[in-house]
Amino acid sequence: MRIALRIFLGYFLIVALAALLLARVFVAEVKPGVRQAMEDTLVDTANLLAELATDDFLAGRIADGAFARRVRALQGRDFGARIWGFPKRRATYRVYVTDARGIVVFDSSGRDLGRDYSRWNDVHLTLRGRYGARSSPESPYDPDSTVMHVAAPIRDAQGRIVGSLTVAKPNRSIAPFIARSQRVVMGWGGVLMGAALLIGLLAAWWLSRQLGALRRYAQAVTAGERAPLPGSSGEFAELGRALETMRERLEGKQYVERYVHTLAHEMKSPLAAIRASAELLESPMSEADRLRFAGHVRTQSERMAQTIDKLLALAQVEHRQRLERPEPVDVRAALEAAIEQLRPRLQERRLEVVARVADDLPPLPGDAVLLRQALANLLDNAADFAPAGSRVDVEADLDGECLRLRIADRGPGVPDYALPRVFERFFSLPRPEGGSRSSGLGLPFVAEVAALHGGSAGLRNREGGGAVAELRLPLR
Repeated sequence: MRIALRIFLGYFLIVALAALLLARVFVAEVKPGVRQAMEDTLVDTANLLAELATDDFLAGRIADGAFARRVRALQGRDFGARIWGFPKRRATYRVYVTDARGIVVFDSSGRDLGRDYSRWNDVHLTLRGRYGARSSPESPYDPDSTVMHVAAPIRDAQGRIVGSLTVAKPNRSIAPFIARSQRVVMGWGGVLMGAALLIGLLAAWWLSRQLGALRRYAQAVTAGERAPLPGSSGEFAELGRALETMRERLEGKQYVERYVHTLAHEMKSPLAAIRASAELLESPMSEADRLRFAGHVRTQSERMAQTIDKLLALAQVEHRQRLERPEPVDVRAALEAAIEQLRPRLQERRLEVVARVADDLPPLPGDAVLLRQALANLLDNAADFAPAGSRVDVEADLDGECLRLRIADRGPGVPDYALPRVFERFFSLPRPEGGSRSSGLGLPFVAEVAALHGGSAGLRNREGGGAVAELRLPLR
């Protein structure tokens, strides 16, 4: 399982548990909170009505006095109220009064007049001077039919409790407010959870992107590919810079070791030839032999110098990870400069270079010096294999979003076994007409320059004989 997925799942679990806990707490607190507020209101109402009913109760006319008439008249009043979007047209209160024994002497609903309520908590506790309240279901078969009852004492002139007045209100009347509050809490909880999950998803994606870029960079470096350091931020940027520094130091050490070993291997053959010629030159010999061995020493020393120069040029491009400041390069001018650079060699072999450059070629972003050197290497390679007095064809045109450069000769071509290896360092084929092998560094240099420009290099046999070297370089 990817680390980003593990982070997201862990974050999701924490957010889900927190959201569930908060939702349960909020929802669980909504209903008690609303009922507590209603009970507080009922306490005030009960005590107010108890004061208003005291005169009629002490006078013995609680069932038909002014208080009773006004309470009964309340049932016919149209309130015409709208409370936070919910209409309220009539009273939901029920008021009943008991005497000191707990017998109901007045009931606004008229249903329980004369009944004994002394065992109900609201009456029982109030008649004993304590706070009396209860919540009881009207129907044992309907758990949502509960009614809250709050009682207040009725006192005589001496302050003795002579009765109780209870105000009852169905809990069902506040159910819409509770349901709406729960919906609001759950709705906003869902929004917050969704936002938290979205943030977690974005954070996991960002972490995955940062780690993925660094992982791909490390894999590319391990595979020996040319890979730029990915853009990162924060600790990931520091980690990337540390990896880049480690790569540069390790590559520098390994690069030097590899090139020292390669250079020593390549120098053995010309040094042995020079040593042998020098030993022979120390012995008496004819003037013709002396000139021949002296020429051999010069040839081998020039070969060593060329090998060192090409090796240094190849090392320069291999060690570069990218073009720091690419500039627009005129392809036609780069080709003409490469041909001019090889002019003496081409004239020596009587080779004709025919260049066909498309008129609509846009400037190529890159390094003009490296591109000219790569083209010169391809022309030099074609001059080595092209028969004396033949023609070398150079073409430059567009192929989609790429610039295509082709240099073709009419030489013997490349053997099938050698085609996969022509871009290997120090791999070289014998030249026609008994010419000596090259250093085997020209085509690897071309391949490195192409890769540095984001393109590719290839070599294939030409129909009718010869070989075609091709460079494909992106214009973007």
